[in-house]
Amino acid sequence: MDLMLAKTIVLAASAVGAGCAMIAGLGPGIGQGYAAGKAVEAVARQPEAKGDIISTMVLGQAIAESTGIYSLVIALILLYANPFVGLLG
Repeated sequence: MDLMLAKTIVLAASAVGAGCAMIAGLGPGIGQGYAAGKAVEAVARQPEAKGDIISTMVLGQAIAESTGIYSLVIALILLYANPFVGLLG
């Protein structure tokens, strides 16, 4: 197979892979919205516990966001620092 065609196929597959990796951003977005909504409900029920509720929510959202950040890093690697193109020669 021609080297240029092989590089084109690898780059096209990497672009598709980067798009698939970004689908992982949906989960954290939905989860964070749900957590924020429940935190607002909890503060409405117990306003005196606002500080504890908000700090727990922010910690949980930071942990949930790590999945989205990991998928963004993988997508950027596939698009801009693709290790597979160097394997072709």
